[in-house]
Amino acid sequence: MTRYLTALWPDRRTLWRWHFFAGLCCLPFVAFLSVTGTIYLFKPQIDAWIDWKYDHLPAAVSPSPEGEVHAALGAVPNSAFLAYELPHSPHSAARVLLTRQDGQAVRVYVDRNTHAVLKTILEESRFERLVFRLHGQLLLGNAGSIIMEMVASWTIVLVITGLLLWWPRGGQRLAGIVYPRLGVDSRTRWRDLHAVTGVWTSVFLVLFLVSGLPWSFVWGHALQSVENTVGRLTSVKDWEIGSVPAATVIAGHLLTPPASAPAPNTMDMPGMDMPDTPAPAPEQRQLAGLDTVVQAASALAWPAPVLVTPSGTLWTVRSDTQNRPLRESMTITPNGHVTAHATFAQKGIVDRIIGYGVAAHEGQLFGWANQIMNMLIAGGLLLMSSAATLLWLKRKPAGALGAPPALHSQKNGFAGMALLMVLALVLPELGASLLILALATLVMKARRKP
Repeated sequence: MTRYLTALWPDRRTLWRWHFFAGLCCLPFVAFLSVTGTIYLFKPQIDAWIDWKYDHLPAAVSPSPEGEVHAALGAVPNSAFLAYELPHSPHSAARVLLTRQDGQAVRVYVDRNTHAVLKTILEESRFERLVFRLHGQLLLGNAGSIIMEMVASWTIVLVITGLLLWWPRGGQRLAGIVYPRLGVDSRTRWRDLHAVTGVWTSVFLVLFLVSGLPWSFVWGHALQSVENTVGRLTSVKDWEIGSVPAATVIAGHLLTPPASAPAPNTMDMPGMDMPDTPAPAPEQRQLAGLDTVVQAASALAWPAPVLVTPSGTLWTVRSDTQNRPLRESMTITPNGHVTAHATFAQKGIVDRIIGYGVAAHEGQLFGWANQIMNMLIAGGLLLMSSAATLLWLKRKPAGALGAPPALHSQKNGFAGMALLMVLALVLPELGASLLILALATLVMKARRKP
């Protein structure tokens, strides 16, 4: 029976070769993602620290959001109103979000008492936004998203081959399997730190990778195509697929309107009740009722950030908190009457699963404990990557790659190949790269025959 089960899987040398080449390509990115992901984990604290002085102003006496928006528009020539972010406290400056003629979103900090402009900054230049794009796109836009998706796909192969190599064989003790042996020679110690740390963090690593795939360019659009073909698996797509401009995210163009909201015409962007003709100037109809809507939105006490955006003749109020299960949105008339209310529970099952996954991925699902847990996991992944790199440098011959040599007797095993084919179908970039590798192998073999 044992021999039959063994025949289903690749031999150890084959597993080692797959693990080696996958690790050589992926581990530098795993270490990079661990560092950038740890920084992004503490986004709320970092944002609060950067904006500290803009949240410790004299308390607003009689704030006027419309006046604050006019002040912001005056500070950014040829701009248009995009959104108003509710102040965090009475001592906070107003955050007014505008769009320039080039489509870039600008954040303007306005004193709520004097209407003096305190600071203007491009939304894409904010620290947390830079880290977000660095973590998911390498600052390369959709090209970077495709690269990171390829890395994620091969990292799943790396995890599976690593678990199969780690799997205890008869007579092995817990040392080196469940916990690392530290009082041994250097090579064994680093091997244990790599293997044992990798095993303990592998489940979380796969969860991180899977929860990040809906944001990637290829896999995210594939999921969107399946949803459009099969049916409404998701009700609201409120995550970015690939590289999306900050202005699009702020305006809520990723969202579809609640069921009871007026249906947009065929030329509208999803989630926006845009008129057929150009909107009036902000000082005319667009800002009508903003003061009333902001007052009504403030009474909701939704988790920050809460954005108020124009939606044709109506207003949309929504919470963009990172803890996505707490997100809500409302459509409000200029006189404060609620016409539609959407909650997280009303979304489709796939959208809710992704929402929980992303909230846990970003360390916001269950507060600071989630942040600490993710930070420890990221530290484990960094240790695993560093140990693997040191092992490779110690064992590789000078001037050579040090890859495990192939054996004539090596086998792939039926179960191993079946699992690889399933992964290739589920992960399009893995399938494409495997096809390229297979074709390259055939070409090399054909050249060697003469």
